[in-house]
Amino acid sequence: MSISKVLVANRGEIALRIIRACKELDIKTVAIYSEADEDSMHVTMADEAYCIGPALSSKSYLSIPTIISTALTCGADAIHPGYGFLAENAHFVDVCNEHNIKFIGPSSDAINKMGDKATARETVMAAGVPVVPGSDGLVESIEDAIEIVESKIKYPVIIKATAGGGGRGMRVCKDRAELEKNFVQAQTEAKNAFGNAGVYIEKFITQMKHIEVQVFADAAGNCVHMAERDCSVQRRHQKLVEEAPSPVVDEDLRQRMGEDAVKAAKAVNYEGAGTIEYIFVPDTQDYYFIEMNTRIQVEHCVTEMITGFDLVQWQLRVANGENFDFTQDDVSINGHSIECRINAEDPGRNFMPCPGHLTGFMPPGGLGVRVDTHCYTDYFMPPNYDSLMGKLIVWGRNREQAIKRMQRCLDEFTITGIQSTIPFHKEVMANKVFQSGDVCTDFIEKHMPIPVLNN
Repeated sequence: MSISKVLVANRGEIALRIIRACKELDIKTVAIYSEADEDSMHVTMADEAYCIGPALSSKSYLSIPTIISTALTCGADAIHPGYGFLAENAHFVDVCNEHNIKFIGPSSDAINKMGDKATARETVMAAGVPVVPGSDGLVESIEDAIEIVESKIKYPVIIKATAGGGGRGMRVCKDRAELEKNFVQAQTEAKNAFGNAGVYIEKFITQMKHIEVQVFADAAGNCVHMAERDCSVQRRHQKLVEEAPSPVVDEDLRQRMGEDAVKAAKAVNYEGAGTIEYIFVPDTQDYYFIEMNTRIQVEHCVTEMITGFDLVQWQLRVANGENFDFTQDDVSINGHSIECRINAEDPGRNFMPCPGHLTGFMPPGGLGVRVDTHCYTDYFMPPNYDSLMGKLIVWGRNREQAIKRMQRCLDEFTITGIQSTIPFHKEVMANKVFQSGDVCTDFIEKHMPIPVLNN
């Protein structure tokens, strides 16, 4: 089929990103929006726009019948889900197929196999990809959990929801008492958050980096890796700063991680953009698969900046039946890129969300600077969704120049009317530990100044 009109089943900056990619490919676009997003920039940028319900996500951006009926009514022949909402919903993919609408992303089978973390673990193990030592599949009872941990894994361990994400359904246990206390709590949280109480257990590695590899595959079975991203600056398992390439990954390690990422993608006959996420242990140089995100990532921009590939356009081209006109040898790294997520949050008050009226919004500019945002002066940041206002991305010839450029841009970025995380990011960029590149996932707790975190 030839895609002529894409319905963007998302909101905010990613919706705008997709619309721009479509326009450059001469593809018509359809925006959907909730009543809370009537004034969002993606609504005015699309060729057509339709209100699909109230602010509540379940009544709008998560309403499959409403989205499908809108697509059919306006004649859209494809749907791009962005990230979040329905992006990794296998049932949504099947419904799109039933109505002859192209889902821009992988198959429902691939989403199912990688979306369930216990199944994903088994799948990549079979493909020869290293995984964190842990339970063989789901753990049903506390008695089984104690037996597995104390006879095989040893403390400390982490309980994880098999359908989880964003840190929900996770519990770290340093001894039997914590395991007994947290096991049922993790199951309950997983059930409430994801409708699936299944949990599994892994060894908890204390000093680690979070490194992920961008993979991309076409329908002909060609699959490449596009270097790695370092996402170790996190708070409560939520990424705040990302960079590419990682300051601790050399060419040999990059090749091995990339090849394993391709193995994992091919194990599920993957098509489109995806990300293989690893734990990396600096002391031993070991890395372990933790999950695959079967969608475009928030931080895809830093990969685009160092490789020159437009990942969203390639999602559209692959969905349209086009195969790669490049090989792995054509993917190379040029310079260094850093991304700061600019959220409507108050770092001085434990990152409390700060929705409200933007009385001023002036993003930075200049060479090597990119701002992906849906915000503008007089925009009202709604309280109904995540707090992401935009992403500030910079490129430099090397990491040192990228940091300097990011510092200049953060000083230049002006937001008034509400609080933002810009002051926090200034502290990160000025931090000597961050500047050294020796950043693990406990960086914020260990190395950020107390006033910023309000501890």
